[in-house]
Amino acid sequence: MIAFTDYAIVWWDQSMINYRRNYKRQVDAWDEKSLIRKRFVPRHYRELYQMLQSLSQDTKSIDEYFKEMKLTIIRANVKEDRNAIMARFMNNFNHDIAHIVGLHHYMKLEEMVHVALKVEKQLK
Repeated sequence: MIAFTDYAIVWWDQSMINYRRNYKRQVDAWDEKSLIRKRFVPRHYRELYQMLQSLSQDTKSIDEYFKEMKLTIIRANVKEDRNAIMARFMNNFNHDIAHIVGLHHYMKLEEMVHVALKVEKQLK
């Protein structure tokens, strides 16, 4: 669960007081997300996160794709656990590579990249 702290909680409390004072309807969950996003998430972050979400291997080599993904994660300052990053990376491999890499066992992202590089080399 994510909780507001410092300035964010003061801003949120004041926003809710203003809504009640002006007899506006109750704020639903989607309105809350929109208000929070507009106030606290910079536009460039949203663009970087969208870029990360739409990133795929396409015509790039595994190495190029891996570097682009890592760079985008760093720029967007995304904090994901190791399994989420590995899933994101593998889900956006080209289909033939993803199928073969999925048959292998790996515990670290670097191991998965190594397997993918070997598979890519075999397929060429």
